[in-house]
Amino acid sequence: MAGSASAAGVVSTRAAILRATLKVVGEQGAGGLTNRRIVAAAGVSLGTLTYHFPSQTELLREAMLLFAEEETAKLAAIVEGHRTDELSLEQAATLVEQVIRQLPFGTDELAPHELYLQAARDPDLREASERCFAAYDELATAILGALGLPDPARLAGPVVALIAGLQLRRLATGTDVPAAEPLMMLLHGARG
Repeated sequence: MAGSASAAGVVSTRAAILRATLKVVGEQGAGGLTNRRIVAAAGVSLGTLTYHFPSQTELLREAMLLFAEEETAKLAAIVEGHRTDELSLEQAATLVEQVIRQLPFGTDELAPHELYLQAARDPDLREASERCFAAYDELATAILGALGLPDPARLAGPVVALIAGLQLRRLATGTDVPAAEPLMMLLHGARG
């Protein structure tokens, strides 16, 4: 029994450090990530940080994967909530736009973009970045297949890229960006 509690404590400590890392990256950018800022945000000691994550690359990689796991789970729950609705393409595109609009403008949304840019600079982070986008592609493939679109796996990458680009534009400009119309253009083009 004590072993289970100990293992749960390690998992929660690791998760606290990873969430603190995402918070610091969102606030300061990857270049502003320091051990001191992470331990202050996580409420752990420097020794605890370095015990769990001996390198910053490992820390960033695991933070990216945690974000992707939680984000895809959140999006999958939204999809599951509408699975029995038999949505049309237009309704699905409108739902995507609503989800994007409900996202807050804040550091939590900036962190993944910062990490993806860092992965472009650091080849050691690219595998984690690829895994993040693979999770998005897998979710998009399932949704596009449920909508009856041909070759959903081929279409998933462009759909994910469009949504990610629109979200980046929204964050960079501070204004809502319509997503339904460009998404519909892409989906209708795929139908041929």
